Amino acid sequence: MMRYTFASILSASIMSSLLQQIILSAPFFILVFVGYAAMRFGRWPKSMSESLSRFVFTLAMPAMLFHLLSDLSQLPPVDSRLLIAYFGGCMIVFALARLVAWKIFKLDGKSQSVFALGGIFSNNVMLGIPIAKLMLGNAALPSVALVLVFNSLTLWTLVTVSIEWSIHGSFSMKGFGKTAVSVLTNPIVAAILAGTAWGLTGWKLPAAISTTFGMVSQAAGPMALIALGLGLAEYGVGKDLRQPVAIALFKLVAHPLIVWSIAWLLGLPKMETQVVTMLASIATGANVYLMSRTFQTMEAPVAGGLVLSTALSALSTPLVIALTA
Repeated sequence: MMRYTFASILSASIMSSLLQQIILSAPFFILVFVGYAAMRFGRWPKSMSESLSRFVFTLAMPAMLFHLLSDLSQLPPVDSRLLIAYFGGCMIVFALARLVAWKIFKLDGKSQSVFALGGIFSNNVMLGIPIAKLMLGNAALPSVALVLVFNSLTLWTLVTVSIEWSIHGSFSMKGFGKTAVSVLTNPIVAAILAGTAWGLTGWKLPAAISTTFGMVSQAAGPMALIALGLGLAEYGVGKDLRQPVAIALFKLVAHPLIVWSIAWLLGLPKMETQVVTMLASIATGANVYLMSRTFQTMEAPVAGGLVLSTALSALSTPLVIALTA
């Protein structure tokens, strides 16, 4: 009887978490559908999709990242080992995913990089923060904030270096110089570096500028999701599901499992372990699609992986939280 009661309680907890995740994921699907409907039924030209993706990648997202990182000095102190667990897991999964993309799917270096990014870049801003607050409580937010601050800096730089090295790289000073220039002039990386530098000074942005950045930042996420919907209407997701399924498996299975393993090896406290594992279990972020559009590779597989991982994470993320409780 006690065993049955315990199983019932665990099942009810998982179902409650599942319902919360579905509710939190609803805006994602709604905004994606808005973009999809505008392209499919509104007969928008394909140039709209390209233009919106370029605007988000070169202006809206950089503004959001700069604004986020400009308050770096205001974040509360947390156990820095959680960064080793989270980003160490990201590096391992990125390498494994690139290997699979090379050996199994026979992709080139640029496509391998975008494929691998899909397996590690979580939708932490739109889904990670509210899920952490609802399911883990406010005590989890400082740890979440620390990961978010370094997330874009680390992963955008990683994939940009990987792509640019694939295109221009060689083991020469000239090749290294080309890679460095391409990375530093990338709008996303430039905004991250500038925002971090400003945040470390401890200075506050002037109110008018901060408000302006804040307004653009609020629009960046929704516009990115609408751009994804436009791309889905253009490329579709059902022609070949092998690569989208592989991206989803790396993101929802390999990523949280490896991050949890590193956290366990480091002996992280329960809260930090739950936070990093939960963030790793979040679905692939729409930013990966913007990267694929910018470099004109893997658009359809990444779009499919985004939708598939988001749908499946409605079950996987509550399970991760329950199993690490």
